[in-house]
Amino acid sequence: MNECYYDKRMDFFYNKTNTDTVDEWTGPKLIVVLCFGTFFCLFIFISNSLVIAAVVKNKRFHFPFYYLLANLAAADFFAGIAYVFLMFNTGPVSKTLTVNRWFLRQGLLDTSLTASLVNLLVIAVERYMSIMRMKIHSNLTKKRVTFLIISIWAIAIFMGAVPTLGWNCLCDITACSSLAPIYSRSYLVFWSILNLVVFFIMVVVYIRIYMYVQRKTNVLSSHTSGSISRRRTPVKLMKTVMTLLGAFVVCWTPGLVVLLLDGLNCTYCGIQNVKRWFLLLALMNSVMNPIIYSYKDDEMWGTMKRMICCSSEDKSQDRRSSRIPSTVLCRSTDTSGHYIEDGIIQGTTCGKGHFGDKGNS
Repeated sequence: MNECYYDKRMDFFYNKTNTDTVDEWTGPKLIVVLCFGTFFCLFIFISNSLVIAAVVKNKRFHFPFYYLLANLAAADFFAGIAYVFLMFNTGPVSKTLTVNRWFLRQGLLDTSLTASLVNLLVIAVERYMSIMRMKIHSNLTKKRVTFLIISIWAIAIFMGAVPTLGWNCLCDITACSSLAPIYSRSYLVFWSILNLVVFFIMVVVYIRIYMYVQRKTNVLSSHTSGSISRRRTPVKLMKTVMTLLGAFVVCWTPGLVVLLLDGLNCTYCGIQNVKRWFLLLALMNSVMNPIIYSYKDDEMWGTMKRMICCSSEDKSQDRRSSRIPSTVLCRSTDTSGHYIEDGIIQGTTCGKGHFGDKGNS
């Protein structure tokens, strides 16, 4: 019967698997890493909070697609929490961690990845349901969308907890991986292949959907007299989703390939030398997503800009209200009667002179 090592600290497993924890990462180098990591994490928290607030605030975003987009932003926000926890529990600190704390560190990262991945899958289904009827938004009810969001997080939490539930090498040291010293190599192979296969499936599905939308749009353009911008709206939404998917695949695929090589016990691949760079690349995905939302969706950008603008102007008004109580510092032109079918807000002014107009993507 194999002996189990639940009571050991991580230095025991790092030594057994010859895993390098980079003990020299102290002093100025560690401070620089923490400063850059803190900056990116703060950006993740603020930008993704703005995306979620924009979906809640703007009634034109009260549709299944945008609810799921807000949930994707929530997954990125959660990823920021996971990275903060990782920053203060990595390097030389790794060897001092208990088994449970190390499981928590990795479980948070796995949960954030799974939440984003499953969310993109659900968005793919939502887009498929919509465009097959050539509609901008699907007919999913709020109850069904709520159920889907709860299911996404339930699956993500379960997948993040799988190693803790038993698929680990605490009772079989010979099966331990190098990058994740208490993860079984068989689990890393399963985890990596599963995610890479889902990546491939989603890329194929989105390409097929995009080709279908383009073909149908070209056919309809010659037989209908409807707004050109309205016919292009499904294409614009698909471009946003495909950009998000492309960024996700580019940022996460290298790390998953490294995990797969580790699971296959590749001793010549030099995976220890690149693991931190690929982890940083994965972090950049959560930084890029809110930028993609605002750049590819003009109304999203407009809503976020008005929230920032009006918030800063409201603070200025509070400071000067005792001197100029009748001055209106922030004014928005009502656009409710000028709805543009493709969702672009035009003619909105908030704190005029502080922000310029954003060009169409």
